[in-house]
Amino acid sequence: MELHTTATGTAGSPAAVPAMAATRAPAIRRVYPWVVFALAFGLLLADYMSRQVLSAVFPFLKTEWALSDSKLASLSSIVALMVGLLTLPLSLLADRWGRVRSLVLMAVLWSAATLVCATATDYEQMLGARFLVGVGEAAYGSVGIAVVLSVFAPHVHAALSGAFMAGGSFGSVLGVAAGGVIAVQFGWRWAFAAMAVFGLILAALFRTLISDAKLAGHAAVPTPRANARGFRAPVSTLFTDPAVLCAYLGSALQIFTAAVLLSWMPSFFHRYYGLAPDRAGATASIFVLLVGAGMVGCGMITDRVGRADISRKWTAAIVFCLISLVCLTLGFSLDTGAPQLLLIGIGAFFSGGSSGPAAAMVATLTHHSVRASAFGALTLANSLLGLALGPFVVGVLADHLGLAGALRLAPLTYLVAIAALILGKRAYPAGLRRLAVLNSTASL
Repeated sequence: MELHTTATGTAGSPAAVPAMAATRAPAIRRVYPWVVFALAFGLLLADYMSRQVLSAVFPFLKTEWALSDSKLASLSSIVALMVGLLTLPLSLLADRWGRVRSLVLMAVLWSAATLVCATATDYEQMLGARFLVGVGEAAYGSVGIAVVLSVFAPHVHAALSGAFMAGGSFGSVLGVAAGGVIAVQFGWRWAFAAMAVFGLILAALFRTLISDAKLAGHAAVPTPRANARGFRAPVSTLFTDPAVLCAYLGSALQIFTAAVLLSWMPSFFHRYYGLAPDRAGATASIFVLLVGAGMVGCGMITDRVGRADISRKWTAAIVFCLISLVCLTLGFSLDTGAPQLLLIGIGAFFSGGSSGPAAAMVATLTHHSVRASAFGALTLANSLLGLALGPFVVGVLADHLGLAGALRLAPLTYLVAIAALILGKRAYPAGLRRLAVLNSTASL
């Protein structure tokens, strides 16, 4: 009996090959964005592990090199300073030079600098190496999140942004915990070396599996043809839209309180619960993890409530700020005990919850050609007004009011954050119209 091959032929026939390829293509398109996320998130963990491993080896450096507390602090603050100063210019450069190449270069630089930390013989060499760690890490968060969001649909941007930002909390805990164990077992130099090797391996994987061309092919929102002809939105658009400015401010001021919790909770447990420094740090790490988990959970909640109306993401951010304001203010006003810890735990969970919604709004309101730069501006605001300012202000207040009194006042910054987010929601429709005009200009 004669066999007739048709377009629906057997699996081994030539006609079946395109059909098999067609069935594989959607699966690949579904998997690849998660590969991008996994590698980018892994590098973010490596970023913060390399940054925070220093805290685990403070006692060793202080003893071996006879360093003062101010010199120890400078080894940490030099990284934050470089991140704050260089985030925006390096993000602008990445938008023009290529985001993937920039990310790989950053990861190699901070990992190599961390390896140099392992070989440092005195304070000056360690300070120089930490300076380079800060340069390498400066724009990773802003460029990394731009890469991740480019391959996912807008309706999950808040959850992904929250999860990505939470990587900072998780990486900090891992860096301190793993660094402490390695330093005790093998010496403090091996703690730095381990973080460096981890970062270099992930950088190699990222370079092998991810490219700008692949990202363009898997873009959730197709790149306009105008951009292929070289169109780039003016950098001024990052600072002229009131809704975007409100998102920057709202995000930074809610990070203010989250940063206070990250920095001062070990001291709080040591002073008011009488815990030894190691137990105080371990207890505080639970609240650090709550901050990170809240960024993820609140992002998921935001995407769900904003699925039908994306402007509801502003409302979600406002609610998260309000919950944290009430719980933290009440919690730090109570005497020590289980009710206080419960309220502080709830407040910690929601303390950074507006990060994902704010980042999603920035992504929605800015042109794709300058999106890494937009996240650079957001990171700059978060760093200067939140991560750097929050712990410092509370430290100054604690000198006059005591730490408990300062912690009671810290959540009041949420009032300004809420006001900024309310104004941002009102300005949001006009911001969308501005972006539409910019897109139409680009297509001409």
